[in-house]
Amino acid sequence: MGIIIKPIVTEKLTAITEKFPNRVGFRVSPDANKLEIKAAIEELYGVTVVKINTMNYDGKRKSRYTKSGVINGKETAFKKAIVTLKDGEQIDFFSNI
Repeated sequence: MGIIIKPIVTEKLTAITEKFPNRVGFRVSPDANKLEIKAAIEELYGVTVVKINTMNYDGKRKSRYTKSGVINGKETAFKKAIVTLKDGEQIDFFSNI
């Protein structure tokens, strides 16, 4: 399995990217460390990574009401990485659409 799972394109992260154009967010493998994330991003996108901040998220508890009663469950836990690129560099996820 790869280290980088997918880029994160949410409202909150888009606001950060507008304020700091050289920051990008990724959902990464929970057992990956910062050096592995840096190497994977530099290889995949051909950019220079200056800094990486990582965050571990626990899965949220969810419940829903159905005909057969209440079903309880849990979302999966994940790890998020905010990557700061070298000044002047950026990753465009929508260039090939």
